[in-house]
Amino acid sequence: MHLSTKTGWLGHFRATVVLSLPLIGIHIAQMLTHTTDVVMLGWYGVDELAAAVLASEIYFVVYLVGVGAAQAVMPMIANAHGADDSDRIRQVFRMGNWITIAYAVAVLPVLLLAEPLLIVLGQSPHLSALAGDYMQIAAWSMVPTLLVSMLRSLLSALRRPGIALIAILTGAAANALCNYILIFGNWGAPELGIRGAAIATVVTGVLTTAILFYTVKWIPETSGRGLFKRLLKPNWTAFREVLRLGWPIGLTLLAEAGLFSSSKVMVGWLGTIPLAAHGIVLQVVAICFMVPLGLSSAATIRAGFAAGQRDHDGLKRGSMTSLALSMAIALVAVALFLVFPESFVRLFLDQSHPETDRIVEIGITLFFVAAVFQVFDYLQVVILGILRGVEDTKVPMILVATSYWLIGAPMCLVLGFRFEFGAAGIWAGLAIGLCAAAVALSIRLWRRLDARAPGARTPA
Repeated sequence: MHLSTKTGWLGHFRATVVLSLPLIGIHIAQMLTHTTDVVMLGWYGVDELAAAVLASEIYFVVYLVGVGAAQAVMPMIANAHGADDSDRIRQVFRMGNWITIAYAVAVLPVLLLAEPLLIVLGQSPHLSALAGDYMQIAAWSMVPTLLVSMLRSLLSALRRPGIALIAILTGAAANALCNYILIFGNWGAPELGIRGAAIATVVTGVLTTAILFYTVKWIPETSGRGLFKRLLKPNWTAFREVLRLGWPIGLTLLAEAGLFSSSKVMVGWLGTIPLAAHGIVLQVVAICFMVPLGLSSAATIRAGFAAGQRDHDGLKRGSMTSLALSMAIALVAVALFLVFPESFVRLFLDQSHPETDRIVEIGITLFFVAAVFQVFDYLQVVILGILRGVEDTKVPMILVATSYWLIGAPMCLVLGFRFEFGAAGIWAGLAIGLCAAAVALSIRLWRRLDARAPGARTPA
């Protein structure tokens, strides 16, 4: 939806919602793909499930750093789209793909060495061997997986995220079907177990990439831009710009994911029951987080487009609209966590298990703590999206890393173990880290928006 500089608040609200919905759907579809792998491997065997979880942790960390280039391409293309600069779109897209492919090839040896890496990290030889079998195949999906992110960013920046959603949903359906056939040996196929899940991952990545490439080649928004012409011709200026914006985004994503992964380790020190409660609550929180994450992507696109048009009023109104929507969504999440905590926890448990009531008790407490930090969490992710839209990524990375690792992580340890609040204390530490990030990023955003006002001086 293209807005004029005189667009009112209602127009900005409508444009943000229309753009956000398919982007939210994309994030949920990607989570469902992973959930399908977990469920089907859980049906097949506990060892296979545990090994796939270990391998996926390594894969996910590597992916997060690499996806920074795709995240950088989104605001850059949105900006060029706002300025009606097709040459710029083509250059950024081409160099983004160069960086993505180069990174995927460079990290391939790391993924292929998953088994010895897990053994060094203290995992059992049996699980490490199974994880290594999985990664020997799944590692080859890194190239198509990152290309999907790049193509998704292109389509989203050009206001066609619905096409990406259809492609990813198609890939999710293919993943479920391949898992069903190859893991269990159905329909006459060999029973491949964990290797079958890995093959399904590769098939899904290749299929989704093919659908998106074909779509980009033919839809009106992209077919006339010559995106696939002179693919081997470098543009080092665009290359450096994508890299400059992309690596801080990758490290920002890694900083947040790393904090929550570390919280699993910390809660694991407390025992199996707290860890079970932690895993359940974290899964529900992660599902709900897909909504502001999609809104954040929409905020990136709209901010980039407004910046390309040099529309400061549109940038400011669009930003305020996104922030207001994030607060409204956060309040809904808070209400759900406060009203239905027991119901959420029991959904994941066998009611006849002797430890169910204890897990539910801890889970309810964690949901209460989670309710406190939803506002800060939703606020910080949307602000990050807006800042990426105006191509501001390095300072936000520093603010986020500082908030999470110099404030949040130490507070997790102090409250969880020094003051013996247990899992609730660790979650309180997460809340403090997210609150610090939200405050620091809010200050950064106001400064950036003021700096872009007509007549304002840009800060160094």
